[in-house]
Amino acid sequence: MDADVQRWAAAVVMERKILESRWADEKWEAKAVIPDLTPDAAPRVVIDTPQIMQILVSGLVLQLKRDEAEGYYMNLTSDQPKVFVLWRMGEDIAEPQMLTASYNEGARWLDNEENVDGVPLPVELMNWIAAFTDHHYQPEPRKKVKYATNKDKGRMGNWRPD
Repeated sequence: MDADVQRWAAAVVMERKILESRWADEKWEAKAVIPDLTPDAAPRVVIDTPQIMQILVSGLVLQLKRDEAEGYYMNLTSDQPKVFVLWRMGEDIAEPQMLTASYNEGARWLDNEENVDGVPLPVELMNWIAAFTDHHYQPEPRKKVKYATNKDKGRMGNWRPD
């Protein structure tokens, strides 16, 4: 396995809730990411009630990339580490497309106005991601802080209204 890229087979639980609203009939969101034991399986319904339906979607991969190490570090050191699930609406169901454990990548997806949900990071992935991050993440050295001096006087123009 390439030391710069590592993969974990994953399945996503997508949930549809029926809404009583004039703006929307239903709401989709990712609820969980779990190990994928049947990567070639078709999406299957695991809960189906009049108000809630949950579908297990297999065949996804959580991939760790060296250039996202800072984002993994930010995620692991947060109060609630997450896996970010990018999903799009199919014909009938919401279909997860990509997964990441990087805060930075998840934020980029949101900036692109994609549907992204953060679900709790599975406990079994903490040590795997932490080891990868320890190996690849080097914090940038602190920059020396420069303070204004008398030499800077007058460079900002006339800042006092007299």
